[in-house]
Amino acid sequence: MELKNKKLLQTGIFIDNKFTKSTDNSTFKVNNPANGKLVCTVANATEIDTNKAIHSAETAFKKWSTTNVLERSKILKKWYQLIIDNKDDLALLLTTEQGKPLNEALGEINYGASFVEWYAEECRRTYGETIPFSNNSKRLKTIQQPIGVVAAITPWNFPTAMITRKVAPAIAAGCTVVLKPAEDTPLSALALAQLALEAGLPKGVLSILPTTNYKDIGRILTTHPSIAKVSFTGSTTVGKLLMQQSASTLKKLSLELGGNAPCIIFDDAELDNAVKGAIATKYRNAGQTCVCANRILVQKSIYPTFLKKYTEAVEKLKVGNGIKKNSTIGPLINQEAIDKIKNLLTDALENGAKITLGGNQHKAGKLFFEPTIITNCTNEMQLSKEEIFGPVSSIFIFETEEEAIAMANDTEYGLAAYFFSENVNRVIRVSEKLEYGIIGINEGIISTAEAPFGGIKQSGFGKEGSFYGIEEYQITKYICIGNL
Repeated sequence: MELKNKKLLQTGIFIDNKFTKSTDNSTFKVNNPANGKLVCTVANATEIDTNKAIHSAETAFKKWSTTNVLERSKILKKWYQLIIDNKDDLALLLTTEQGKPLNEALGEINYGASFVEWYAEECRRTYGETIPFSNNSKRLKTIQQPIGVVAAITPWNFPTAMITRKVAPAIAAGCTVVLKPAEDTPLSALALAQLALEAGLPKGVLSILPTTNYKDIGRILTTHPSIAKVSFTGSTTVGKLLMQQSASTLKKLSLELGGNAPCIIFDDAELDNAVKGAIATKYRNAGQTCVCANRILVQKSIYPTFLKKYTEAVEKLKVGNGIKKNSTIGPLINQEAIDKIKNLLTDALENGAKITLGGNQHKAGKLFFEPTIITNCTNEMQLSKEEIFGPVSSIFIFETEEEAIAMANDTEYGLAAYFFSENVNRVIRVSEKLEYGIIGINEGIISTAEAPFGGIKQSGFGKEGSFYGIEEYQITKYICIGNL
């Protein structure tokens, strides 16, 4: 890995604007999932380091929370520009530790930077209200203020964008942040910290705790009385645990958890666009996103035609090391991910499903899996109930609109859903009946900095992106002025 900007490869804990060793000098390895080779070793944060970071954030909050919005905006804009200026290096770093194709990684860097740019402007629009009064001797108003120190816990599948989606609005609101990135992908987080340092972010406003001690560190972040807010992206199981722990100090929470996204192809869909959209939402990042289409529901009358077109498109996907320019499917993150896919496929086959394409590990390496299509799927199979998180398309058949909606909603999750139809009446009906926080219609890529991202039901609560995203890091203070 040859970076033009050597400073972006940082391996220390980031506290008080310094990269340091852990208090016990322990480290852990970061490996390239494409070939298993060691990338580097990184400082392994301890409980003592965590408490130091929280104290630093608490101290910095007193000043940062009163810094005027123009100053916050100026720093965020500079951070954004530095990310863009270094996007090629950041993408290479991301691909090396996470595995996604370089072109996808570059897309993530641009996407992640867009949140920094958005909140550099949005911090200037966090308005309060003047409330009409019923008593002439009183005046009523509200103001928005930063909530305090924020703990952010981010996943490995989008190691840049999941950070900026949390950190940028928190900093813009006037909060300070202690971030624990995923242990598989700490380098992207540390590179962002280096650029934030160069942008002029004051010490203590952002701390980064790379660690394999995620249970102990997570417990501290969710129970420490100085932390006012926890933002987590990850599994529903872990989210529930963090919520239980946070209850001890009544922290404000944002939880972006698991998904089970349906992608419905109606008989009035424009099929070529439906195929393109379904491919985009299913196979992006080798199927390792929380909003990937987990179940593709196809109306019976168009099923043969759709399956033929879809199969032809999937066959064109190129599996390989993400560094190679022609690769479109990179490796899965670890062996556990491979084992999960195998178990889900075995269960499906035992219950009557049929593999029509792929179904095996790919010759590119032990963490690569063939783009796969499995048909004759039913709701009794495990892959209909939990995230596949891999390059496997499970195809279901339905006959009526009502049946499709019932099948789509038959899950405890409610993050994202997609459907394809050219009928405007159906578009309105179905979008209102689907029990999901995000709906994509005739489109497979739906997330953007300007729009709110978040789920319902077991997929969590809270929003990231848009003006809702900065509200997650603020309190609304009501002020009553009397005896006028």
